[in-house]
Amino acid sequence: MGEFDVLVIGSGSAACSAALRAAKGGLKVLVIEKSEWLGGTSAMSGAGVWIPANHVAAEAGIADSREDALAYLRAVAPEGWKLKEDTLWCAFVRAAPDMLRFLSGNTPLDFRLINEPDPFTEAPGGKLYGRMVSPRPLSRRILGRYARSLRRSTLPHSFTYQEIVDLDLYHHPIAGFKVWPRLLWRWLTNSGGQGTALMTGLIRGCLDAGVTFRLGTRAVTLLQDPDSRITGAEVQSEGRRTKIVARRGVVIATGGFEWDAEMRGHHFPGAFDRIGSPRGNEGDGQKLAASVGAQLDRMDQANVYPCLPTRYQGKPHGLPMTFQAEPHSIVVNRGGKRFVSENAFNIGEAIDARGPEGVPVNLPCYLIGDHRFLKTSLPFRWYASYERDWVKKADTIGGLAAKLGLPAAALEETIARWNGFCAKGHDADFHRGENGWEDYKAHGPENRLKPIDKPPYVGMTINRSILGTKGGARTNERAQVLRPDGSIIPGLYAAGLAMANPIGTRAVGAGTTLGPNMTWGYIAAETILHQNR
Repeated sequence: MGEFDVLVIGSGSAACSAALRAAKGGLKVLVIEKSEWLGGTSAMSGAGVWIPANHVAAEAGIADSREDALAYLRAVAPEGWKLKEDTLWCAFVRAAPDMLRFLSGNTPLDFRLINEPDPFTEAPGGKLYGRMVSPRPLSRRILGRYARSLRRSTLPHSFTYQEIVDLDLYHHPIAGFKVWPRLLWRWLTNSGGQGTALMTGLIRGCLDAGVTFRLGTRAVTLLQDPDSRITGAEVQSEGRRTKIVARRGVVIATGGFEWDAEMRGHHFPGAFDRIGSPRGNEGDGQKLAASVGAQLDRMDQANVYPCLPTRYQGKPHGLPMTFQAEPHSIVVNRGGKRFVSENAFNIGEAIDARGPEGVPVNLPCYLIGDHRFLKTSLPFRWYASYERDWVKKADTIGGLAAKLGLPAAALEETIARWNGFCAKGHDADFHRGENGWEDYKAHGPENRLKPIDKPPYVGMTINRSILGTKGGARTNERAQVLRPDGSIIPGLYAAGLAMANPIGTRAVGAGTTLGPNMTWGYIAAETILHQNR
């Protein structure tokens, strides 16, 4: 299939960021995608991009700095992570603003600030505004023959991220008519926002820079020379196996492993609901890296977030949605007890919490409410219909507990305690709606605390759902893949969800999957350009 300077495996945001930077540096780049669809998980996303000290904020007069960003990362990271990840945090903070400026100058992407705060605004270095950006809509037509190959989403990509925030479509779907002229124009021009815009812009930029894309091409083996340097890959396409030579390096950016049932079950034991990523995320990159002696790390980390049931390409799928923070509802664990604020940005981390032996301590988990919960969102009822046995109803708390398999006395006590907090206007256990992020998401104090006291009562599972695992090849601060002894596997790089992500399950802001992913792709290419001659 030819010789190239750089082979990038995968076609999501990390992959295209790496490919674009390498190509703009004068290298001959090939991107291979095993499916028939370009864009990976990124194309399905809301395209929130968390980049501290970015030029868009600076041009708007918003103060931020790399130093503040690093202080923030250090302050909010899980205990013990600093020892292993601080060097990578420093590399991310240094490169992220440059990466965003590079993309803005070398693609059609037009990034705009999104009015969302850091979820840990009160922490050192936290900011109320300026670190979250997302692209303006772009027409798929600019992709030419690849326009029909861009992966579609379960999310409404006719809207931008900011429009989703401003219109609150989950609660007010009819509000979309307020922007009908924009929607009509986007329909006429085959345009989309969010992940559609992000990947349209990245792919167009790559094409303009001379990057070659090959779909339906799966990497099955990495090639090595006698000195163990990675020199390319053997790939499978249309039933044939061929070799691709990559003179300067191979970048693994294949996404997560959540669709490999065996790997997922091993690293994420316990109750499980849904997956919201492409089915091709089967751990190809992790397996390729391990096959040449790479250390796999952070394999128990993931983008965990509640998902509603939906269908995608004719099969059951997950739709990421904040449905657990509605009035007149709470979330409880298998013991019938609350364990987190329902408005918490990192509720997925609490759902996925493990004990010393790695066993989940809260799963299975349930959302409990009264009949008013069902009236808060027409979309919820629509999506719930995809799993008709998911929502349980009963006239009493005890009856609902029996249907869900929860201890009735504990659930009744939890709800009585919650109702008492509602009467006082203060959640003494988990302070729901009180910090900057939760107050923003609650849309006003009147929506923070509402009792559960009007039957019939409803309940449903809200177990672990995954939008992408975050474990993979351990890398250094230059995105070079490492062996267990810390030595570098020459010629091999990893980025995005295929690397051992230095920002794991505990996200530091909306967009802390995409922002770091693109940054690590950029870092990998920078390393190839400057250190691998």
